[in-house]
Amino acid sequence: MNEPHREPPPHPPVIDSHDEAAWRDGLKDGMPTLFGIGAWGLVVGVAMVKSGLTVAQALGMTFLAFAGSAQLAALPLIASGAPVWVVFCTAIAVNLRFVIFSVLLAPHFQHLPLRQRFLLGYASGDMTSALFLQRYPSEEPQRGKLSYLKGLMYPNWAAWQIGSIAGIFAGSAVPAEWGLGFAGTLAIMCILVPLIANRPALVGVLVAGTVAVWGHALPYKLGLLAAVLVGMVSAMAAEELSDKLKGKLRG
Repeated sequence: MNEPHREPPPHPPVIDSHDEAAWRDGLKDGMPTLFGIGAWGLVVGVAMVKSGLTVAQALGMTFLAFAGSAQLAALPLIASGAPVWVVFCTAIAVNLRFVIFSVLLAPHFQHLPLRQRFLLGYASGDMTSALFLQRYPSEEPQRGKLSYLKGLMYPNWAAWQIGSIAGIFAGSAVPAEWGLGFAGTLAIMCILVPLIANRPALVGVLVAGTVAVWGHALPYKLGLLAAVLVGMVSAMAAEELSDKLKGKLRG
């Protein structure tokens, strides 16, 4: 007897095959955001430990949740002993924006297997979704879409996890009396460092930091006000001096 004819298993569409150029484009477009993502993960990692979670619990949360805003919203509730349903509802409410992202991304990848879509949904983020939709506004099938999205998502996920894990272990080594104030200080530093783009900015930061330390004992936090004012003036003076020096060199 002749064996019944069996069709070969379906191959993945060509448009979903790996596209090295598109993957590199995704990595390149997402690269400027990785420092901020890692820094944000660092802050959340410290906050988890300072809120009373053990290192194992914090590691489990960062790998399973992968949602900084929801984690920070849930941590005070966990620390206060709120019911589990309250914690879950709060996290869901904070993350409702991802429903919108899913609706926007779904037409591009609805043909993929459920498990693959689940993985992409888990690894998606605010910036990765926005950058992808900016690059591919049309829902029409196009080669390189999946590779571009992976080039955005996976480095983003890795940057978050590296920062978060570093924060978890750093937080466990920080004295308990520092509390969440330490995480707040880290958050300010994470915002500050990327803004130091030139020498005048660096001068302003150094001068402001020196004045803040010198005036920390002043009443009503006047040392901070003085630091802001003196730092601004120093940065503007440094910029003006730099422009004059450049003008003389060109002349």
